[in-house]
Amino acid sequence: MIVRVPAGVLPAPETGALPEPMPLRRMVGPSVILVGLSIGSGEFVLWPRLTAEWGFALFWACWIGVTLQFFLNMEIERWTLATGESAVTGFARLHRVYAPIFLVCGTVPWIWPGWATGGATLIAWEFGGSIPGMAVAGLVLCGIVLSLGPVVYRTVEAIQIVLVTVIVLTVSVLAIAVVRIEDVVALFEGALRVGHVPDGVHLPMLLGALAFAGAGGSVNLAQSNYVKDKGYGMGSFIGRITSPFTGREEASSTVGVAIGGSAEDLARWKVWWRRTNVEHFTSFYLLALLSLALFCLLASALIGPDVVLDEGLGFIRAEADTIEARFGGGARAAFLFLGVAVLFSTELALLDAVSRVAADLLALELRGRFGVSQLYFASVWALIGFGIVVLLAGFDQPLALLILSAALNGVVMFLYSGLLLWLNWRSFEPPLRPSLPRAAALLVCFAFFGYFSVLTVVDRLGG
Repeated sequence: MIVRVPAGVLPAPETGALPEPMPLRRMVGPSVILVGLSIGSGEFVLWPRLTAEWGFALFWACWIGVTLQFFLNMEIERWTLATGESAVTGFARLHRVYAPIFLVCGTVPWIWPGWATGGATLIAWEFGGSIPGMAVAGLVLCGIVLSLGPVVYRTVEAIQIVLVTVIVLTVSVLAIAVVRIEDVVALFEGALRVGHVPDGVHLPMLLGALAFAGAGGSVNLAQSNYVKDKGYGMGSFIGRITSPFTGREEASSTVGVAIGGSAEDLARWKVWWRRTNVEHFTSFYLLALLSLALFCLLASALIGPDVVLDEGLGFIRAEADTIEARFGGGARAAFLFLGVAVLFSTELALLDAVSRVAADLLALELRGRFGVSQLYFASVWALIGFGIVVLLAGFDQPLALLILSAALNGVVMFLYSGLLLWLNWRSFEPPLRPSLPRAAALLVCFAFFGYFSVLTVVDRLGG
């Protein structure tokens, strides 16, 4: 076998039974979901906040973070293309201890409802009202949307494709109207100052921004589930998560179907691998870099040096105030409405992604006593319930919640980047094994996120 895994992964039904490669135009979706997730956290909040305070001095870390995530995501996809399984299932094949470890690491960083709270904060600026109450309502609405879509993946994909298209077009138009050439020059200068960290930078925020330069943290692991549900490679043999209320149940399993080693199978693999790289590079890497650059340029152009930044989302209000002064109240309202849509849709996509990872791990731990779909919806509503408890307990500062979530996810990325290389290197024979440059990229990920994780921990202990 070309895939060396323990018993339990079935071979393909027969040589020649592998699915035909999808045309590129039909492959769009999984990577766009990741871009939508990144827009709502790092791109709309953390990186503009850092830019407002430090200019483009840290933009080098931004593009490096996105680049590293491209290679991480492709190694996550490698496992699923070849086996149909999620990456976390692969980790559990290395040792059962990784299932509970990643169940904790994959959920705890995301239980803080900073995105729903941020969206509620923006609504309160315009209309007033209770921020915790609106955040709770938003969380419940997200759960209802996920529960009623017949095929959950299609629901999330449709929402994120529309969202990302509208955001990129809107922000591009706004950037053309307000960004100055000197801002663009400063961005490129900052991109070249690799390794420069100004004194006084809030290290948990920097670690979080590095993790969220892209989707970030354990959410990247959900790329396995997205490409599986889209039908990439051997994922087409595994059923999708469907609604218990409106969907037709599909047989799903955490156990995959391994690709064979015939010449025909390997030829099919090469087409899959080439097309998934092209799709992810264009739909994730380029879009994530573009949207990050645009949001950072807007923060630089709209927030003057005399603006005093508070500890929350005041920099977004400062951007909205400048837009109102230049283009009127309607433009301000449109900008804030766009922010609300970004943050609440990100909360929805995060609930989906985290619950997918949790459901796979719970199915492994419970030995198949419950179906993946059942565990998925139980996870969705458990996360919503915990988020409501957090809000009712008084933790309603969105930026603090986002920084906490992001910094924890930076540590998680440190843990799984090395493990992912180990999984793919030992499980695949050379035709499917990562190339030396890609293996080197994962080692850089391991060192990069490890360095900033240790730096942050030392800083917090010293403080």
